[in-house]
Amino acid sequence: MTTQGWTADGYEGVREAFDANFADGLEVGAAFSAYHQGAKVVDLWGGVADVREGTPWEEDSMAVVFSTTKGATAICANRLIQEGRLSAGDRVVQHWPEFGEAGKGDITVEQLLSHQAGLAWVDEPLTLEQALAWDPMIHALERQAPAWEPGTAHGYHAITFGNLVGEVVGRVTGESVGTYFRELAGDPLGLDFWIGLPEEHEHRVARLVGGIAGGGGDGGEGGDPVDEATQAALDAFMGPDTMLGKALTAGGAFAGDGIFNTRAVHAAEVPSAAGIGDARSIARLYAACLGEVDGVRILDDERVRDASTQRTKGPNIVLMDLDIQFGLGFFLPSSLVTVGGPKSFGHFGAGGSVGWADPEAGLSFGYVMNRMDMGLAGDVRSTRLIDACYAAIA
Repeated sequence: MTTQGWTADGYEGVREAFDANFADGLEVGAAFSAYHQGAKVVDLWGGVADVREGTPWEEDSMAVVFSTTKGATAICANRLIQEGRLSAGDRVVQHWPEFGEAGKGDITVEQLLSHQAGLAWVDEPLTLEQALAWDPMIHALERQAPAWEPGTAHGYHAITFGNLVGEVVGRVTGESVGTYFRELAGDPLGLDFWIGLPEEHEHRVARLVGGIAGGGGDGGEGGDPVDEATQAALDAFMGPDTMLGKALTAGGAFAGDGIFNTRAVHAAEVPSAAGIGDARSIARLYAACLGEVDGVRILDDERVRDASTQRTKGPNIVLMDLDIQFGLGFFLPSSLVTVGGPKSFGHFGAGGSVGWADPEAGLSFGYVMNRMDMGLAGDVRSTRLIDACYAAIA
């Protein structure tokens, strides 16, 4: 594998880390990009985009980034707050009256964004086709009673976060969240990042491989065989009847193995889990939250400070009681999430992807790949790359 792309002077260590990930057998295909003080300083890619045909990962290759999509969705909501069109303290029913069924009238926008609403799945059976159609999932969420008293705990809304926040964005703007994202950031910044991928770009999407045997909502294919004991352990914490299992599949609709390799999922707006993009676009998006990028800024300093202020405390009751904490839609540093400085923020995606920003360092990152790994908050691949960026500016 020959690494393609470039690094600015002083960032050669990032290329070495990128090469090491492949040399150690950790990658199939991947890309990494970084911005510092509004300028691109790293843009690397390499490997194989489709192992079936040996298709190389090209400069314009893209990948499904799973929950890294939530960061883009959170940016949309925070921009509306910045403009005064939405407030974190608003009750959701102020914008979405039908949401108030089943005792949900007092749930706030802040609770949706910080995974405190108790709506991490729907009990109503939905097919994948229904879930992708948007309205059936929205109506199911309207009828759904919270699994815990909103505001008393936080639990990862792996799929439903995108529908909940996306519907609020839609009610405020009159547009789908994918359309609003393109108008807010995608087009002004020239991003190859989509929530709902147009068909003309489908040929550029890398094919996911590996991941958890049996699916588990990760979408990978061809994973290593899992022995009986390991499978039993997996079933214990993320089987179909567990909170995590239900959250990862929205109650079963997204349970099929390999579904994230399908055109149907790529075409649909799944603003929690099926965004598709490249590393440089993710890094550029977060850079535009820290300052101007070619004359475009998405969030101002005040909004970044508020959005990255911790709204949760204690263990995440869906994610196996792990110390994962949230601001307004973003992962924040914790004992488990150790990327960047104390004021940094962003989002990881299943399998390993990440979009991240560190206001104090003026750094932002994007990492995408097609080999699915198990980390909930990144893994050794992205950690090596990000550490090498900090070493470059030290």
